[in-house]
Amino acid sequence: MSVLPAHADAVVIGGGVIGTSAAYHLAEAGVNTVLLERGGLGGGASAHTAGMLRTYFPGDPHTGQRAVRSLNAYQDFARHTAAPLALKRLGFMALFTDEQQIADFETGHQAQRAAGVRVGLIRSREAARLNPLLNERAVLAAAWSPEAYHVDGLDIVRGYAAAARNHGARLFTHTPVTRIDDDNTIHTPQGRIKADSIVCTAGPWSGEVASMASVDLPMRPRTMEMLFTDVPPSAHPDLPMTMHAASGLRIRSWKDRILLAMGAPKAGETRESWLGRIAGHLGTLFPALDGIGLHRAWTGDFDASPSNTAFIGEHPTRRFLYAAGFTGAGLCQAPAAGEQLRDLLIAK
Repeated sequence: MSVLPAHADAVVIGGGVIGTSAAYHLAEAGVNTVLLERGGLGGGASAHTAGMLRTYFPGDPHTGQRAVRSLNAYQDFARHTAAPLALKRLGFMALFTDEQQIADFETGHQAQRAAGVRVGLIRSREAARLNPLLNERAVLAAAWSPEAYHVDGLDIVRGYAAAARNHGARLFTHTPVTRIDDDNTIHTPQGRIKADSIVCTAGPWSGEVASMASVDLPMRPRTMEMLFTDVPPSAHPDLPMTMHAASGLRIRSWKDRILLAMGAPKAGETRESWLGRIAGHLGTLFPALDGIGLHRAWTGDFDASPSNTAFIGEHPTRRFLYAAGFTGAGLCQAPAAGEQLRDLLIAK
């Protein structure tokens, strides 16, 4: 195992998609960078997502703006990292089942467009054409954003990691942080390293890492469970990601099955009751999936902020930067988050 250096300009804590993006952007800018990951690269939240890049986030044009910037970077990913991404366009649709949802969309539409997000309101008939599983009588209208793509999140992590190394960054896996001193000395089982600046990108553990440095990040980690259906009666390999605005249920095609998510059981709710709620929505919205078998695909913890929008910033009195609270949408924002962290650090 490589020995930790005694010092680095920047030590990035967390080796998921946000951390490897930060390491790449810092190293590319000439910053002496070390990344510490407690497990394997991309082994946390980055490996437990639906693998979708989208730019439309209902009610949140600020996240959309960061996602637009990131999508542009992904489309140019190979030129910067020598690792081409296999982006498959599927589109993203939000289903509206009451008039207030439509009114809220129309109120915020101009802000979405100003953020560069391509999204428009479509009729239920058009929504059913785009997703043939949809019962058009169950919805009033839908928001449709064509700029949504399937991607393998680990391809992004590996591409950024390799490019960071090519620019001189040193990446250490299976190196958990156990203590952070007031002078930014970071302790690990493999030794210690002094950082001019610490960059916290530890996903659900960002609050724990920040507390070691006496920094308060009001994180609220959440659990998300992804489910596979049985193989449906008819093949639909190119379904758009489709979200039921009222419940948050999301479905998309995944090889010969359907991948879906609707959070996790609420406090005090049994898993059987939660699966029953999901089955009820499926039967109403997507009749061909009524009664279909549901099976656990994977479960993971996600970092979330109280507002469900990411924290990207720096502590006012010590050299501690952070990017956390992406609520499962880190893939959509990683390039822009890495650029923002680079700019904050270089401006110090």
